[in-house]
Parts: sequence; C-alpha cells; structure tokens
Amino acid sequence: MKLVIGLGNMKLLIGLGNPGPQYEHTRHNVGFRVVDKLAAKHGWKWTERRSRAILASGMIGSEKVILAKPITFMNRSGEAVSELVRWYKVQPEDILIICDDLDLPVGRVRLRTKGSAGGHNGLENVLHYLHTDQIPRLRIGIGRPTNKRMDPIDYVLGVPTSDERILLDAGEDRAVEAIEMVVRQGYATTMNVVNTDPEAEQRAAEKRQRQKERQEQARLRREAALNEQEAAEEINQA
Repeated sequence: MKLVIGLGNMKLLIGLGNPGPQYEHTRHNVGFRVVDKLAAKHGWKWTERRSRAILASGMIGSEKVILAKPITFMNRSGEAVSELVRWYKVQPEDILIICDDLDLPVGRVRLRTKGSAGGHNGLENVLHYLHTDQIPRLRIGIGRPTNKRMDPIDYVLGVPTSDERILLDAGEDRAVEAIEMVVRQGYATTMNVVNTDPEAEQRAAEKRQRQKERQEQARLRREAALNEQEAAEEINQA
C-alpha cells in the first residue's frame, strides 16, 4: 500500500483494543481507554463510523486530530487502520498507535517512532497492513503475570487487580498527556520527557553526586599533600 501525503495538519491517533463490554476493563483494552480519556478531556464525541472504526475528532492547538477505535478485534486491527490511512491520506509520522505492553512495568509509558511489534499481535497486524515498521507507537505497560504458569492470553484479557488498576489509571493519564505533547511539540521532545525512567534518573543523579564527592575528596587530598610538602621545604630551609 502506498501512503500519500494528506492535506493540512492532521494526526490520526488509534487506540487498539477489543470491542464489546466484556473487554472494556481488561488489560488489553488500555489503548481504547486512553483515547476515550482523551476524547472526554476535550469534550469530543464518538459519533462517526468509518472503515470499521469508531471515530471522534477535534482540534489540539492548530492541529486536527482524529481518534479511532477499530472494531475488527485486536488481532485484525491492521485492516481497519490501513483503510483509515488510505481514506485520510496521512503519512506514517502522522499516525500514532496506542496499545498495551506486557514487557513494561504496570503504568509505565514508552514512546517510539519505529521498530518491531514486540510480540503485540494487534500492532504486528497494523505494521503488516501498512507495510512498514516506521509507525509511531505509544505503549502503556501492563506487566507480566506473577504466576509464571498463567497463559499470557488469559492475562491480557483479564481485569487488573485493584492495586494494578491504580497504577494503570495513572499510566493512562500520562499517556493522554503524552499524546497532547506529541501533537503540540512533536515526537522528539515528547520522547525526551515520556521515556525518562524516574528511578534511573535518581540513580544517575546519585552517581553524579558520588563522583562529585570523590573528586572533591581527591582535590582536598592533593591540597593537603601540597601543604605538607611546602611545610617540609620551609623546615629544611630554616
């Protein structure tokens, strides 16, 4: 499929999930919930259907934004997404896929502009139908089951525990903020903010502080040694 240039500034933001109330609160439907929260925040209504997807739209700053929820079920998301891409004539950089990720801690948000699907069947199907892996994606961590024997399919289609739900809610809210930043400031700026690991940053800051302290201690030792040497020379000259 050839992607052609669309008219004007527009972002196509696609949350992945499964349609139907039985899936609404599952881990796998994080993508749906994020775009639902974004629509609610801006007062946009899900009043349109096109290309096997439910749509809401509005403006963020000067940018036209189309939100989409494919109703093809997760593993066939690419069918709906490719039809939307052809209809709106958007370039890959104007698409953003929002989905869950087993390999990220619960609630952690990660933004990438390209790469493999990382084992996510819905994202894999999207990349297959668009014939490129140069598709931006925003992933929200759902973690892996603590029970190693649990089938990952049962896990992603399960409902989070109350503790998980708190972390996941916070992650979904951060994802909404990340999407708004992408639209207003672009991917590079947003990745610098969103992909920062607070714990890693704290560890790095502590490491820098320890290095600074060691350098200061080394400087003081050099000064002390120099002072001792000068004192010894003065005694010898006396």
